[in-house]
Amino acid sequence: MKFNHELVSYLEDLSCLALSEDEKATLQSDLEKILNHIQIIDKLDTEGVIPRSHPFDNVNAFREDVVVSSFDRELILKNAPEKNDEMFIVPKTVE
Repeated sequence: MKFNHELVSYLEDLSCLALSEDEKATLQSDLEKILNHIQIIDKLDTEGVIPRSHPFDNVNAFREDVVVSSFDRELILKNAPEKNDEMFIVPKTVE
């Protein structure tokens, strides 16, 4: 696939960019180089290689979900300028 001037202009419009002619020429050259590298990778023999979404075999790296006690609500609300029995009271910001 070749990146011609029309395709680069189309990509410019899609990305809401305003490129100079020099920038368009550079972009066209860069995109062709990127595509050539991808075509080289496409030629590799991947027969028998398992497709994967991550390079590591970790199934679950999360910690165990263990219930622990939380902070004491009264202690947290102790220094609040305004509060009710269970929460901070703050000025209304949206009307």
